Amino acid sequence: MQRPDDARWDVVVVGSGNAAMSAGLAALERGASVLMIEKAERDLAGGNTAYTAGAMRFVYAGNDDLIPLLVDPEDPRLPRTDFGAYTAQKFEEDLLGFNDGRPLSREQRILIDESGAALRWLATQGVKFEPIYSRQSFEKDGRFVFWGGLTLATHDEGFGLARAELQAFTRAGGEIRYGCPARGLIVEDGRVVGVETPQGPVRAASVVLACGGFESNAALRTRFIGAGWDRARVRGTPHNQGDGLQMALDLGAKAHGFYGGCHATPMDLHTPDYGNLDLPHGERKHYRKICYFLGLMLNANGERFVDEGKNFRNYTYAQFGRSIMEQPGHVAWQIFDAKVDHLLYSEYRFHDAHYVEADTLDGLLERLEGIDRAAARRTIAAFNAAVDESVPFDPTVKDGRGTRGLALPKSNWAQKIETGPFKAYPVTGGITFTYGGVEVGDDGGVERADGGAIPGLYACGEMVGGVFFNGYPGGSGLTSGVVFGRRAGYGAAARAKG
Repeated sequence: MQRPDDARWDVVVVGSGNAAMSAGLAALERGASVLMIEKAERDLAGGNTAYTAGAMRFVYAGNDDLIPLLVDPEDPRLPRTDFGAYTAQKFEEDLLGFNDGRPLSREQRILIDESGAALRWLATQGVKFEPIYSRQSFEKDGRFVFWGGLTLATHDEGFGLARAELQAFTRAGGEIRYGCPARGLIVEDGRVVGVETPQGPVRAASVVLACGGFESNAALRTRFIGAGWDRARVRGTPHNQGDGLQMALDLGAKAHGFYGGCHATPMDLHTPDYGNLDLPHGERKHYRKICYFLGLMLNANGERFVDEGKNFRNYTYAQFGRSIMEQPGHVAWQIFDAKVDHLLYSEYRFHDAHYVEADTLDGLLERLEGIDRAAARRTIAAFNAAVDESVPFDPTVKDGRGTRGLALPKSNWAQKIETGPFKAYPVTGGITFTYGGVEVGDDGGVERADGGAIPGLYACGEMVGGVFFNGYPGGSGLTSGVVFGRRAGYGAAARAKG
């Protein structure tokens, strides 16, 4: 039953994405009354969650840890599946690989230590998972071999996650108001006691800011990430304008983390400026183009600019999306030959995928607009001559099939671009979320720049700084939302009840 508009709530959560829902569910679990306010109307609510593929990275020991989480534990493929294990040490190594020499941060340690428990907790809320057979495994000798430490996604991907969390939240007694943006925080005697909205003030004992970063704000992207970032495509919602972050900073919150960093990914050059809201939720991910490891990426100068085979793609796409933004015109071309066409993900066969095709390499290059064709021809010829064909191609492992003698090598999965028909996909950089945020305490409370906490104010999700720096291992973002959302929800409820 809806409470009166002038009721005082225990907890108000700003935002309705994965982190917000985790905070709301956690607070409800501790007996708090929870109101969630969302800037978007119902059809566009949920932040960036519905735009994701739903993958979550977490520590697990083997198949026995995963099968209880599955929507279909009787899947006939399971007896032929090798999920491997993903240890805390491996998670730590993967995060350190993006820290540019920084030691593991406190937030990263929390993410690692609580990742497995967070996923199991989410499953108790009615969220179920399924193996990512199509993108994280290859069939080898009759078995499905998973690679890269990323094995499960939520059932029906990001849309399924958003739907399941909303159902759990309302079933547990939470209330949500759509079309209700937060305009400011209500502060009395130094304590946050509510939120100003266009519909009037909402009073609460605790406020949780879970309304995303600033990736949808072109001016802030340029200010913090750099020139040219105003032209980046936004993979998700247009509503993440940095409003909550600014509210917290205006109250003296401590800015924390790497504001110059962001999760980026290669995207179809003709992607809309924001996630395509006209597509069904399950299709919104199809503008990504992340099979570059099976071919080459060339910029407008006809040159390679990354080691496409440096690592599994879920360790490189967040960096390579940024690398594309640093190229002339913020554009590149992904080039493949027929040998790998059957390995390309469904996003490359999506009805709205843009590409050119030709039976010959020269014919393909002639069809590429804005590229130095002569230089591209030389680059591909040099690459082909450098491929070490003595090593077998194996996409299930870092196979060491690389190049010899190139200033910029391709370290794994190198195959000559020689078999027609050839395809080239124009790509640009797409931004998913930003890394800079505020510092939070163990209970999710927002810390002040001059020491201590801001009473009554909590934060989670993209607003927590210090989790990622120069990139991230795929699937960590949603997990981070659950980990820090749960902490903030518990902390906000404890304050309200205590």
